[in-house]
Amino acid sequence: MEETMKLATMEDTVEYRLFLIPDESRDSDKHKEVLQKYIERIMTQFAPMLVPYIWQNQPFNLKYKPGKGGVPAHMFGVTKFGDNIEDEWFIVYVIKQITKEFPELVASTNRVFFHHGELCIIPAPRKPGAESWLPTTPPTIPQALNIITAHSEKILASESIRAAVNRRIRGYPEKIQASLHRAHCFLPAGIVAVLKRRPRLVAAAVQAFYLRDPIDLRACRVFKTFLPETRIMTSVTFTKCLYAQLVQQRFVPDRRSGYRLPPPSDPQYRAHELGMKLAHGFEILCSKCSPHFSDCKKSLVTASPLWASFLESLKKNDYFKGLIEGSAQYRERLEMAENYFQLSVDRPESSLAMSPGEEILTLLQTIPFDIEDLKKKEANLPPEDDDQWLDLSPDQLDQLLQEAAGKKESESVSKEEKEQNYDLTQVSESLKAFISKVSTHKGAELPREPSEAPITFDADSFLNYFDKILGPRPHESDSDDLDEEDFECLDSDDDLDFETHEPGEEASLKGTLDNLKSYMAQMDQELAHTCISKSFTTRKQVEPVSQTTDNNSDEEDSGTGESVMAPVDVDLNLVSNILESYSSQAGLAGPASNLLQSMGVQLPDNTDHRPTSKPTKN
Repeated sequence: MEETMKLATMEDTVEYRLFLIPDESRDSDKHKEVLQKYIERIMTQFAPMLVPYIWQNQPFNLKYKPGKGGVPAHMFGVTKFGDNIEDEWFIVYVIKQITKEFPELVASTNRVFFHHGELCIIPAPRKPGAESWLPTTPPTIPQALNIITAHSEKILASESIRAAVNRRIRGYPEKIQASLHRAHCFLPAGIVAVLKRRPRLVAAAVQAFYLRDPIDLRACRVFKTFLPETRIMTSVTFTKCLYAQLVQQRFVPDRRSGYRLPPPSDPQYRAHELGMKLAHGFEILCSKCSPHFSDCKKSLVTASPLWASFLESLKKNDYFKGLIEGSAQYRERLEMAENYFQLSVDRPESSLAMSPGEEILTLLQTIPFDIEDLKKKEANLPPEDDDQWLDLSPDQLDQLLQEAAGKKESESVSKEEKEQNYDLTQVSESLKAFISKVSTHKGAELPREPSEAPITFDADSFLNYFDKILGPRPHESDSDDLDEEDFECLDSDDDLDFETHEPGEEASLKGTLDNLKSYMAQMDQELAHTCISKSFTTRKQVEPVSQTTDNNSDEEDSGTGESVMAPVDVDLNLVSNILESYSSQAGLAGPASNLLQSMGVQLPDNTDHRPTSKPTKN
């Protein structure tokens, strides 16, 4: 339904609408002119931030959309951000700033919108008619605009919701530079010249290579546009998302292409590999268009009636930073502004818009470049950025997960602190407490939180339910089943009852226990001379001299000359074996961690045996 602006966009696409309030009734042509002026003012004011930005797929753009179906005329834009989620959040920041700089504008979608740079939500009434100004059904755009005008102080989102949004867009616009990555690439001279004029085309080339298919690779068997013989070393600016997409894909070029790589041990191997992949992307883009495409698409930006006022607004907003008109840097910024104007302000219809391949071929036909001059600049290239951000350590992953969960820094405790304060005695104590408990026919009882209610299961109801579905069961006898008399014999505990005994029985029981201790002592003496005794950690005994002398005399009298095995340190052996099993799991699930977790024991990471080698690329 158009009035409620229901979203039907793809998951990797963001739509945005800006409405003017108060929306006074006016002539449609007059209203269009007003909104066009707002588009011009917005795009020029935010040009310094939007012009150099490298978008994954489509740029931020605004165009006039006439009123329809009860929805007033407004400014509308749609951007496909693809795999780079940062493009979407950057647009959220831009929309937030637009409503802050232009308080009369509202970025609205039903109940959620930005107004005066703040996130606002029109709440749903708890009871119908509880609040007269709240609609019981999802509000239409006109209703939402009226509520914003009349009750702006009542619809401000809660502090926690606004903090969550602000935390995600924190750091812009400085964050834009942090999202870029500069790397050296061994590229054909034509691509170097194209990227100098249109740095944003690196995104289209990476996407073409990243999403290639066998048909695309046919054009790369023999290169026709970007010959490998013209390659030179240059510096290319990517976004981190584009750089990761290009680096992480393994690709071996066709032998007929002429793109051969040095051995991986070569210091310039990465530059050759990146250049080879990027060249394939540019060749794929050019292969998808005819070199004789329609000249009507090559319309000049300066022919647009909006260009003159747009350029004047750029000068007023100090876009050229005081550069001398006609200088090389001035012309470079002017070309970027023309490209930005064509894509975001005066965007042509899809049938007339130039594809990236057509734009590349047009630039190759219009811009002159000298290979020798480009080669001279190889010695003065800026240094590459470090790509260690591709490596993610376990600690960094934990930190990212905590930040995503919104955990407060004051509540978080460092791992070092946890490891230093960890008491291993709780491992042995937990196991002792578990073993000392008497299990029932239901099984062993594991410790649980007070809030966790025990699971109940009615077996009779469960079986009756299946009887209704499957029908009555036939009465069959099983030769292995026990008779009732057998159960009676098994249920009898008379022979095992040690609670009440006669005096003679107590003496007999004491004698049995003494004999058992004697057997155990003899077994310890035998095991003391085997390797089994070395597999356990024993306690260090400190005995009185008299006791030792007596023991020696006894041994001499008996003639055995055998040493007594030192008692085993049960707690130390228990903890040592548990830790050894936990360490062998290498961070994965296993019996030790599962057992301890079921008893509420959380062991810290094994930092003593953490590998020192470089983590794998994520």
